Amino acid sequence: MNKSIGRTLVLASAVLGLTAIGDAAAETRTPPYWASFAAGKARLRTGPGRNFPAIWLYQRRDLPVRVIEVYPNWRKIEDPEGVRGWVQSNLLSEKRTGMVRGGVVAMRAEPDASAKLLWRAEAGVIGHISKCQYGWCQFDVGGKTGFVERGMLWGVSPGEAVD
Repeated sequence: MNKSIGRTLVLASAVLGLTAIGDAAAETRTPPYWASFAAGKARLRTGPGRNFPAIWLYQRRDLPVRVIEVYPNWRKIEDPEGVRGWVQSNLLSEKRTGMVRGGVVAMRAEPDASAKLLWRAEAGVIGHISKCQYGWCQFDVGGKTGFVERGMLWGVSPGEAVD
């Protein structure tokens, strides 16, 4: 066998092995848990398979969703509007994101209602959550970071500490 082909096969096997380990780890997460869309487009289906009808097409990368049920290669999710259905697991990411709900929220310099106001975010704005504790989450929207009250975000559970 050609040495370069042999190295390629070994490398491919190693990559496939790492992927299998990652998928196995994802399969062991116990719902409910938070995820976000990794893909720019994802179809929501009535059941866990492509043979089930699609009922919605999401076109918003990073949209936070709650995973409420796990089936091999499929996840039953709930979106911010309360809509439930099934998506392929490879369309989801473990990246923590949040979506502003309600009205306009203040993004503050510190996790305190009296802290300096840095930014304002409107309802529907999606950002990355890097830390939550004591009722506040550090929230990054396109490089603009501040602290937002946890209750104003869809994508984090009450009392949940995010590191």
